Amino acid sequence: MDIDFDPSGIQAVPISPITFSQPVPKEQALIPVVFINQRIFSEMDSLQIRALANKIVPFVSAKIKQAGKEKFNELQLDCDWTQSSRDKFFYLLNYLQELPDLKDIIISSTLRLHQVKNTVTSGIPPVKKVTLMCYNMGNLRQFGNQNSILNQHDLKTYLSGTLRNYPMQMDIALPLFQWFVVFRNNSYIGISKYISEQDINNKALFTRNPKTNLYILINDLPKANLKKEMLSDLNR
Repeated sequence: MDIDFDPSGIQAVPISPITFSQPVPKEQALIPVVFINQRIFSEMDSLQIRALANKIVPFVSAKIKQAGKEKFNELQLDCDWTQSSRDKFFYLLNYLQELPDLKDIIISSTLRLHQVKNTVTSGIPPVKKVTLMCYNMGNLRQFGNQNSILNQHDLKTYLSGTLRNYPMQMDIALPLFQWFVVFRNNSYIGISKYISEQDINNKALFTRNPKTNLYILINDLPKANLKKEMLSDLNR
């Protein structure tokens, strides 16, 4: 689930929690991940952060049971914290590790590239394990042939000389997804949820700009509300 403000902008609530329609296979490990929008910490004091932690644990436990599991071994907190929200997020991580219900559970944190490079301002999360998120690293609104999901040049720039010095066990999260970014007259329109790979490969609909990820729509595509001559950038 995500955690963000409700429509009133006052209370932090679960957003789009996962629903398991069938049990997860017994041999499949399950690590629940809770994304927290760092803006909620601007309105929270330490008491409210502890209250949030005590809501997260039973909610996650119920989802684990819904997935057909009796327990989990790790709980991961995902937050793109900033210098202003860092201390409160770290307080949440510390408090979770004090809860009796999580006594034997590893509390881990995600990590973004800038947080690896700038440990002085970003700090180091008070956990035993982190997962470095190596995706969504480009500017998807910028027109061009760059890959907004995985840019190896940016990856090397951020991590050169810093990765080996990070003082903690680190897992690496790599992307296994794709998206279709739409532009008109080189201006960003949005990510289309209604274009499929079958559409992209349909030569009656799209023509590819050679040696790029760019495709030009040559006939209207009503299901995606797109008109011909719009351009789609396939990132995967």
